[in-house]
Amino acid sequence: MTLEELWQLFPICLTEHQSCWQEWYSEEEKLLKRTLSSNERISHIGSTAIPSIWAKPIVDILVEIPKERNLLEYKVPIINNGYICMSKSENGLSFNKGYTEKGFAERVFHLHLRYAGNNNELYFRDYLIEHPDTAREYEKLKLKLWKKYEYNRDGYTNAKTEFVKQYTAKARALYENRY
Repeated sequence: MTLEELWQLFPICLTEHQSCWQEWYSEEEKLLKRTLSSNERISHIGSTAIPSIWAKPIVDILVEIPKERNLLEYKVPIINNGYICMSKSENGLSFNKGYTEKGFAERVFHLHLRYAGNNNELYFRDYLIEHPDTAREYEKLKLKLWKKYEYNRDGYTNAKTEFVKQYTAKARALYENRY
């Protein structure tokens, strides 16, 4: 399947915040904690973690591991929990769950496996939760981009990058070494 065909099958879709997203995250977190060794930090990130804004109904999870561990040690246990490894680099692995041959399942997850400290998403999340005006600004940007990039995930992500970088930098300055 080409990238364009995948984007047709799995378009960008935004919806009002759903209270079930936190419940889905909590259930998935419990599953991951049972599966992975006990020294990781597992966090709900992305727009589904921000109660006040529209989001793609995909729960993003960040799993941080100690720097002395090998990322690949975690690959098989994560795959054994229904995830598909989508990409890998020396700094992390990305996994998806809930993508079917017919489109999205009811519950969809993106799992980001990284070394501890590679966690800008936590700062951005916290900043938006603690600054509702900025969260609404982000939501407006996402809603504006939605239809333009409905079938182009890379374009959608790239169009949000400057906003995310700007407020992540503010959050890191404000919160310093929170994590």
